[in-house]
Amino acid sequence: MVHGLAEQDGSAFGKPQAAPLRPGVGPVLERFAGVERIAVLRGGGLGDLMFALPALDALAAAYQEAEITLLGTALHAALLDGRPGPVQRVEVLPSAPGIHPGAVDTAARERFRADMGERNFNLAVQLHGGGRNSNPFLLELGAEHTVGTRTPDAVHLERTIPYVYYQHEVLRFLEVAGLAGAVPVSLEPQLQVLPEEEEKAAAYLAPGRDLITLHPGATDPRRRWPASAFADVAARAAANGCRVLVVGDDGDRILGEQILALALGAAGQNADIGSVAGELDIGTLAALLKASSVMVGNDSGPRHLAQAVGTPTVGIYWFGNVINAGAMGRTRHRVHMAWASRCPVCGVDVTQVGWTAERCEHDDSFVASVDPAAVSADVAELRTAPPA
Repeated sequence: MVHGLAEQDGSAFGKPQAAPLRPGVGPVLERFAGVERIAVLRGGGLGDLMFALPALDALAAAYQEAEITLLGTALHAALLDGRPGPVQRVEVLPSAPGIHPGAVDTAARERFRADMGERNFNLAVQLHGGGRNSNPFLLELGAEHTVGTRTPDAVHLERTIPYVYYQHEVLRFLEVAGLAGAVPVSLEPQLQVLPEEEEKAAAYLAPGRDLITLHPGATDPRRRWPASAFADVAARAAANGCRVLVVGDDGDRILGEQILALALGAAGQNADIGSVAGELDIGTLAALLKASSVMVGNDSGPRHLAQAVGTPTVGIYWFGNVINAGAMGRTRHRVHMAWASRCPVCGVDVTQVGWTAERCEHDDSFVASVDPAAVSADVAELRTAPPA
């Protein structure tokens, strides 16, 4: 669970005059005139970028002559470089509190601010949290117009919506885009896989076998389903004639090895189960997910990426995170929720968010109660889901 804010004071945000009613999430205001260069601030992980894609699509459609620059991470740059989509370039953020992790480098931040200032952005869009850190950072760009989210204690932008923690991130960002006059053109993230990425991923496929991919990792360990549960799903899928691969980054290698050992122990050493955790670049991962019949994962970046490339998914979620990050459709996506409202160790209420409810020190899984048999049943059903 990512902590945010639960209580807001709506009176702090002002009420800009709305344009005539247009379909959107929240009010869709008048577009800004003369916009040629747009900066969008969205750091964070892979999933954070996926949630922002529909808002980026909306901005690109509303300002068709403008160049969109994403202020993001090296991972975002690696994924979007050379890929068709609304973003023309990615500028990697410097380390700064609440913006991008790492040792603070004041000189690097000053260089970034100077370089971005020279770009003369007409519009800067904040899609990065409640604004306590991100709004001052955005204002340093010197853009003519600014829009974004704002908690009561954050500095003002030209146009803002209140940041309330429990809101789906895709809809939150579309609501921000509406402040700039951009109406939605998509509701779910969509990402095109490149032919050269598909060629690399083909080496991991088995002709005649459906591929089931599993991602057991998550930044917050409380969002991780146990390795034994993933192994159960892997063994069942292999018994049904599928190839099963565990995917993830370097931090998921040990989990991948644990799942592989448990699954082979249950299904037999000759079962078609393996792990490529830590072995794939981000583009090859996207292609491998696209080639999968079904992807099973926690609430984490690879599950959101799988959805964006058009693959059916089965997601394992703490129920609070479903509100913010769950797949919206059910024809091609299923969500299994654990209903833990208190820490399984100390009993603290984990539904409260913000500075009034500090996180307890325990990392025990909130989602261990999700039934592997029920997940496997959805995997079997989604193997026949209609194509994207």
